[in-house]
Amino acid sequence: MSWIFSCVLSTVFLGCYSLSVKHAVHDNAVLPVLFVANLFSAVVWITLISAGQFSVTAPYVPDVLITSHIDGAQHLQLMLKAVMVGIIWMLIYFGMKNLPVSLASPILSTNPVWMVVVAIIVLGERLSVLQWLGVAITLTAFVSLSRVGSQEGVCFLKNRAVWLVVCGVLLSAPSGLYDKWLLAHAGFSSATLQAGFSIYLALLFLPLAVGWKLRLWERNRFTWRWSILLVSVFLLLSDFFFFQALRSPDGLLSLVACFRRGEVLVVFAGGIILFGEKNIRQKLPIVALLLTGIGITMLG
Repeated sequence: MSWIFSCVLSTVFLGCYSLSVKHAVHDNAVLPVLFVANLFSAVVWITLISAGQFSVTAPYVPDVLITSHIDGAQHLQLMLKAVMVGIIWMLIYFGMKNLPVSLASPILSTNPVWMVVVAIIVLGERLSVLQWLGVAITLTAFVSLSRVGSQEGVCFLKNRAVWLVVCGVLLSAPSGLYDKWLLAHAGFSSATLQAGFSIYLALLFLPLAVGWKLRLWERNRFTWRWSILLVSVFLLLSDFFFFQALRSPDGLLSLVACFRRGEVLVVFAGGIILFGEKNIRQKLPIVALLLTGIGITMLG
């Protein structure tokens, strides 16, 4: 399988993941959604780990999904990763619940740009002229998107849901750098990293789900939807094909990550069909500008 085909599949599944999240949390309690979705992911990984213990994975399971043994210190590192991801997902899920998906998805797609900014601040990296141009284009598109959002009653500066998503995206940047460190220096394989924080995430959301069930705080009603499981399925598939693309010598991280931002187009199409999104003609040119800025930033 070529890296381009893997990248296309990863992009499509990532878009389907965002649509599933929006469908799952719309007029629904967020914490039970997070718990059930992560519980399903944890069950999948526990099954694969158990199968590996009994040597029944080959030839049915690709090597990219085989986990390795880790020590106590690495378990603590995975727990930290789970806490980071848990906070990020709660921010993003609560934000997406109250935003049109055609507004939330472009905001989420700016994550690579903020990773570059964090790399400048934390790692002392320097940007080229092209990369600065990409950042400027991305920010211009972001401002333009906020103006379209105001036509739908969403003021970016005052809307709580927008700031939740923005905070989630900003926190995703150091989380991404932590991923790089875990994979490059802490001895984790991609499967071990994904399996570990998926299992710890389910444990992290368990007490929150119990607290929600016991009505320890004011809560919304939970409605079961099959899209809750699809959240987990599409994320697992998207990550699998993402790692498959990176395994190819030609599948450069900058190219693959930039390519995946095309999931915004999948979200737009799904938003029209599933949610009747508004002002699509006004948003599409802005999204094109946004993707251009992201591409220049990552490839410059």
